[in-house]
Amino acid sequence: MAGEDWSESENAVIVADYFAMLGYDLSGKHYNKAAHNRDLQSQIARSRGSIEFKHQNISAVLMGLGETWIAGYKPAFNFQASLEDAVNRQLQKQGGWIVPPTHMNTSTFHEAAPLWPEPPPTQRNTPPPDELEQMLGVARKFDVAGRDSRNRALGKMGEERVLLHEQSALRSAGRDDLAREIVWVSAEEGDGAGYDIRSFTPQGKPRLIEVKTTNGWERTPFHISRNELAVAEDQREDWVLFRLYQFSRGPRAFELRPPLDAHVSLTATSFTARFD
Repeated sequence: MAGEDWSESENAVIVADYFAMLGYDLSGKHYNKAAHNRDLQSQIARSRGSIEFKHQNISAVLMGLGETWIAGYKPAFNFQASLEDAVNRQLQKQGGWIVPPTHMNTSTFHEAAPLWPEPPPTQRNTPPPDELEQMLGVARKFDVAGRDSRNRALGKMGEERVLLHEQSALRSAGRDDLAREIVWVSAEEGDGAGYDIRSFTPQGKPRLIEVKTTNGWERTPFHISRNELAVAEDQREDWVLFRLYQFSRGPRAFELRPPLDAHVSLTATSFTARFD
């Protein structure tokens, strides 16, 4: 069977096993990768190395789907399209999420370490073009940006995490007065402002923060509304996009400032229909 494409049944077996290991990984439970590999060899008659590489393919698909993966299986690309479907089917069996937002522990937010925003992806090494295109192709196929955008629980948790970060940063700078003036705009005033949090720099300059949260990697696409783009342009000195990623494993972050098209490709995904 060496060199042959994997069948749907083989993909289903190894994907289910991978998800079981990922569940142990996220919950901190011990598991034996070698034992899982041996068990799979007996079920699907594939070699140890072939199974190991397929695990890496599954990590890559999850990466494209904007989800977390097993760190010990580094994402490997050029995977079959049928594997994308197998991983997505398994994800849907779990309600569409590796870690449902309702299961994330927000009680640790107040004790969490400060967020230290990193350089944005545009200022880091770019993945090889073929790899990046395959990842973005998976994200488009399964509308990862739309799924994240529709998940209000995840979005609100991300906003809360950034709110606490902003308060902590100002208090650390000796500006308790400004920390008390921060407003969680989307929660207190609604979603129409074009940003989620009204904060400040230690010097008192406004920070109008739009938060975008994902459990995926740093290049996971995200939705941004026309209103958010308009406010970003109109308030470009004060507006900032605060991107949280790998949220379920402990968020990492970067910031983007206008003009956003210097960092990302903006694609219109909806139209307004009106009667003439």
